[in-house]
Amino acid sequence: MFAHVLAAAVALAVPNATARPQLSVQPYASGLPALTAIASTPAEPRRLYAVEQVGRIVYFVDGRLAGTFLDIRDRVVSGGEQGLLSVAFSPGYARNHRFYVNYTDKSGNTRVVEFRSRNGQAVRSSARQLLFVRQPYANHNGGELQFDRKGLLYVGMGDGGSEGDPGNRAQRLSERLGKLLRINPLRRGAKWKIVALGLRNPWRFSFDRANGDLYIGDVGQANWEEIDYLPRALISRLANYGWHVYEGRVRYANTALGPGRLVAPVYVYSHAGGNCSVTGGYVYRGTAVPAAVGRYFFGDYCSGDVWSLRIVGGRAVDVRQEPFRVGSLTTFGVDVAGELYLGTGAGRIYKLAG
Repeated sequence: MFAHVLAAAVALAVPNATARPQLSVQPYASGLPALTAIASTPAEPRRLYAVEQVGRIVYFVDGRLAGTFLDIRDRVVSGGEQGLLSVAFSPGYARNHRFYVNYTDKSGNTRVVEFRSRNGQAVRSSARQLLFVRQPYANHNGGELQFDRKGLLYVGMGDGGSEGDPGNRAQRLSERLGKLLRINPLRRGAKWKIVALGLRNPWRFSFDRANGDLYIGDVGQANWEEIDYLPRALISRLANYGWHVYEGRVRYANTALGPGRLVAPVYVYSHAGGNCSVTGGYVYRGTAVPAAVGRYFFGDYCSGDVWSLRIVGGRAVDVRQEPFRVGSLTTFGVDVAGELYLGTGAGRIYKLAG
């Protein structure tokens, strides 16, 4: 997703004089290694967690760096698009203390592992593997973990890497690569289910906390980046997002589509202007920035541009470029109050402000 520019990119928050002035970002933290995820849990409303690509999760309390929650650097291969890629806390975390991480192991393969915590710290010895997927290449690992309203855990899998999905993995149900998978991690004997296929590299996806709708930022090949959307009622029906038959809305290969209902992107943007790789975000449901409520925020890793849009009747409307840039934009996150954060490959965190 961001292998070719991660080392060189520098995070910037630069005003854009031609855009609307009502929103901005404020520095929240700096001096960290490259970041891949930002997360929170209602069980700990004062904490905000930051996932470091190298294999560590740190946490902030009331805006101040307070300690290390988990350190599995000895289990993780890091660099390029590999590393510790996300964390998701069980909806019942206050009682069961379970959380889940997605990382590439020392051989470069994907592992989704459950851990438990004790007294606010992860217990490394509690590791229980939920998913193992062999990766044919070092890129397009996906890596996002999210829980839905029913307590089901979702993982986004990239197509396995290289250019153009040479193994046509994203369109084949016999492969877990190029898919959106889900499981009930608390049910004994539960199996992963494919709920979507045809994904190239769903680097970041999220559920709208107000209604459960799904948003995916799927990284494109050479020309088009896309935002995909499904209302909550349709998420359980097998969806096909089109890759590698389509890149965005444009035909890419003559391969036949696999199963599932074809879902076209609600928004695409080109690689013009220095764009290269979409970073999916969240629908803002906080209170500190009223002008942002109900808007889905996303950005581009290379250009640092950030956009937002609304979904009305299943379509993207009122799409706008926001009046700031955040270079090396690798992830978004929200805290318990619904406030929005932006993390970078340069180890900086910004917070959305009015």
